[in-house]
Formats: sequence, structure tokens, C-alpha cells
Amino acid sequence: MVHSAVTSRQIGGILELNVSKAAQNALKNGMHASYIMIAGPTASGKSQLAVDLACQLDGEVINADSMQLYADLSILTARPSNADMQDIPHHVYGVLDGGHRASVAAWLKLAATAMSAIRARGKMPIIIGGTGMYLDAAVNGIAPIPDVPANTHEDCMALFDAIGGAAFRQKLALHDPLVASRLADGDRQRLIRAMGVFNATGIVLSQFQKAEHKGALIGRPVKIAMLPPRDVLYARIDARFDVMLEQGAMDEAKQLINRQLDPSLPLMKALGVTALKAVLDQKMTIDQAAYTAKRDSRHYAKRQMTWLRNNYNTKITLNTKLSESLMQSIFSLIR
Repeated sequence: MVHSAVTSRQIGGILELNVSKAAQNALKNGMHASYIMIAGPTASGKSQLAVDLACQLDGEVINADSMQLYADLSILTARPSNADMQDIPHHVYGVLDGGHRASVAAWLKLAATAMSAIRARGKMPIIIGGTGMYLDAAVNGIAPIPDVPANTHEDCMALFDAIGGAAFRQKLALHDPLVASRLADGDRQRLIRAMGVFNATGIVLSQFQKAEHKGALIGRPVKIAMLPPRDVLYARIDARFDVMLEQGAMDEAKQLINRQLDPSLPLMKALGVTALKAVLDQKMTIDQAAYTAKRDSRHYAKRQMTWLRNNYNTKITLNTKLSESLMQSIFSLIR
């Protein structure tokens, strides 16, 4: 019975969960068939949930957040604490230099390698993140889209900057109306990617996307959505940025900016970097920068929640902390 597999007790107001030996053995027997996937917007509490589940299920955590891939920003990207990563093995965090452009394909390879090693140790893989493209690729794989040569990519960036997003999208629509219709004028990264693929290959991106998707992670995902009430989430976002400033976010941003990297690189667009750069350039006060960073983070969280509700099919949605009933649900799905 599932309900006899998990028990709990209150310790100092905190719910401690205990998974029985029989349950643990059953979980291990099904590990090659299942893995946990936790998705949620920024500041939703999914990192703590991943640690809690890892403790209960003898698991290890795999990052699926595009900004937490980079080594340069640990504070501004809210990377899990050193204490959490020491107690529970965490993988695919801080593995790329900020001068690189991460891709879905590159992340998928890193995640697959980590998952294989975790299973070889007899542990439960727990994927956690809020980057929709990574989560989708984990489950469905990716289309075989060729890499765009650097010079072609740079030419497309220069054209976008010269004529603006609206005109650039119109040019793309002449070749690939399907992709152009799905993208907004301001979606610089995806517009440039689509144009680059066409310029490099002579084949439109939408044609590549119709091909069979490959590379999905092995196993069946047990999906969990972490979706706190919006007012609670926004309050967490605001409070967290204040803590980031106290922890040294300004110095972290300064070190990154001093590298003088290409401003179009993904990490240079991480939440908070642009606002803190404005402070360093004496274009904003620290209070103005904090307001801007919090607002941008709330907007980003809203987009993440929209994606999750429209694209992330799950039987488990959580808006509070880990509970006994959640553990029972997870256990029943893994079995």
C-alpha cells in the first residue's frame, strides 16, 4: 500500500518524512524506468524541494536552468548553496564559462551524462529547472538542427541591430513564415537563430523542426510543478533580490562586466546584470536598479508560469512545501 510506505512526524514545526525500506527498494527497482522532474518559475522554492526529495529518495540533482549552467554568476542566478551541494550531489551547475553560448543540445548531452552516472550509482535522478526548452528536450528530444557558423551568426546579429526586430522578422518571414509568425519582434535570440539556420543551410528552421526528435533522456519523467500563488511568488522574488545585494551581487556583476564580453551573450542578459551595470555606469541609483531587477524578474516568472500551464503536463502541482501526500503521489507514480 502506498500509504504505508511514507510516514511523517513533526520536529520543531517541520514535517520530517520517512520512506520505508520496502519503499526505497521498490524505488530503486524502478529507477531505470523513472526520474523526477521539478519545474517552476524563479524563486518558487523548487531548489529546496529538489534537496528534500533527494534526501527522501536517495537522489542526486541535475540542473535544467540555462543561467545556472554558467560559472560566473552564482549569486544573481540563485545557484543552490554550497552547503546544499555538499550534502546532496548537484550536477550541471557552473560548468560553462560566461563567454560561451549554451544550447539545448549541449545541455541535453550534459544532462544525459549526469543521469547515466547517477543511475550507475543506484541513485534517483532529479531534474530541476525553469528553462522550458530544456525541460521539453529532456522529455521529447530535439530536432537535428545544424550548428550555425560563428560568422553567419554574427552577420545576423549585426543585421538585427541595424534594422530592428520588426524589419528583421519581416525578412525572416520571406523565407520561413511559419517560424516568423510564432516569434515576437523582440525575440532577438530566436529570430537570429532562425535566420542563421536558413542563411547557413538554405533550409528553413521550420523544416528541420518537422524532423524526428532525438536524444530524449532515458526513462519516464515523474513531473512536479512548483507553482506558488502569484502574490507569494512575487514577494519572494523581491525579498530574494535584496538578499542577493547583501550577498555581493554588485561585486559579482562588476566582475562579469569587467570581462567585456559580447553583450549579446546569454549570461550578459541574466536577470539583474543590466540593472546593476546601469549603477556602475552611474545611470541608475542602487534603489532604481533593485526596482528594475525585481520588476524584470516578476515579468520573467509570469512568462515561466504561462509556459508551464500551457506546456508542462503534470499530475502533481505543488504550491507549498513537501508534504506526506506529495511523497505518496510520487511513490505511486514511480512504481
